[in-house]
Amino acid sequence: MAVFGHVFPFYADPKPTFPMDTALAVIITIFLTALVTFIIILPGIRGKTRLFWLLRVVTSLFIGAVILAVTFSSEWSVGQVSTNTTYKAFSPEWISADIGLQVGLGGVNITLTGTPVQQLNETINYNEKFTWRLGENYAEEYAKALERGLPDPVLYLAEKFTPRSPCGLYHRYRLAGHYASAMLWVAFLCWLLTNVMLSMPVLVYGGHMLLATGIFQLLALLFFSTVTSLTPPCPMHLGTAVLHTHHGPAFWITLTTGLLCVLLGLVMAVAHRMQPHRLKVFFNQSAEEDHMLEWSPEEGGLLSPRYRSMAESPEPQDIPLSEASSEACCKEEHPGETNCAL
Repeated sequence: MAVFGHVFPFYADPKPTFPMDTALAVIITIFLTALVTFIIILPGIRGKTRLFWLLRVVTSLFIGAVILAVTFSSEWSVGQVSTNTTYKAFSPEWISADIGLQVGLGGVNITLTGTPVQQLNETINYNEKFTWRLGENYAEEYAKALERGLPDPVLYLAEKFTPRSPCGLYHRYRLAGHYASAMLWVAFLCWLLTNVMLSMPVLVYGGHMLLATGIFQLLALLFFSTVTSLTPPCPMHLGTAVLHTHHGPAFWITLTTGLLCVLLGLVMAVAHRMQPHRLKVFFNQSAEEDHMLEWSPEEGGLLSPRYRSMAESPEPQDIPLSEASSEACCKEEHPGETNCAL
C-alpha cells in the first residue's frame, strides 16, 4: 500500500552519485599532477631542447593515462534511449526518463534520469554499477539490488547480464573483458619499458617497445570486438523504445592511441636507420656516446669488464731516456764493458 504521494516505504532513496568514476578521477589526477610538475620545471630547459622535452613528456603521459583510464572505464560499449516506462514494481505509474547503459571490461553501469528529474514526488536520478571482476559476484550484486528495490528499468537491464540470462551477455562480455584487460596491462608494462629505454642510449629498443605498446592495445580491441560479436544481440525493450548498444569512447580512444604508438614506433625505427643523428638530437643524447668502446681485460677480466671510449684512452707516448740514465742502465747490464754509449 502506498503512502504519502504514492511513495512505497520499502524503497530506498537514490544514493548520491559522483560525477566521475573514482578510479578514473585518481588516474587523471596523478597524470595531471605529473604534467603540471614538468611544466613548472620546463622554463629551466634552454633552447630548442625545451620543445623536444615538451613533446616527449606530453605524448608519453597521454599514452600512459589512456591505457590506465580505458582499463577501468565503463564506456567500451554504450547505449542510451529516452522512453516512457514503468518506474517501480506493484505500481501502475509511468515515468519519462533517459536510460543509459555502459559496459566496461569489469562490469556494467546503468543510469536512470527522469525528464524532468522530479516526478511522482521523487528525485529520479540513479547510477548503479554491477561488476564481474575477479573477486566480485555479479549474481550477489543483482540479488542485493532486488532487495533494495531499485527501479524496474535498472533491474531489467541488470537482469540481462546475469549468468542465468538466456541472452548470454554475462559470459560474452566477461570473457572479452578479461582478455582485453590482460592485453592492456601488458601494453602498460611495455609503455614503462619504453620510457626507461628512451632515457638510455638504446633508442631503437625504445622504439620497438613503443611499437609493442600499440600492438597490445590493438590486440585488446580485437579480443573485445571478436568475443562480443560471437552471439546475436539481445533485444532490450524499455517501455515504448528499444535500447541498442555500440562501441563507446573508450574503444575509439584506445584504437587512436594504439595506432599512434604503432606509427611512432615505426617512425623511430626508420629514423634510427636513416637519420640516427637527428633522432639522438631529438632525445637530447650526445653524439659522443657513439664512439667505439675499448675493453681493458686487466681491469676485471670477463666478469666485470671496464669500457672506455677512445677519446678517454691515453695515447702511447715516446719518452726519451737521458744519456746518464742510459749509461747507468748499460753498466748494470754489462759491467765488463768500458764503452756503454748508445
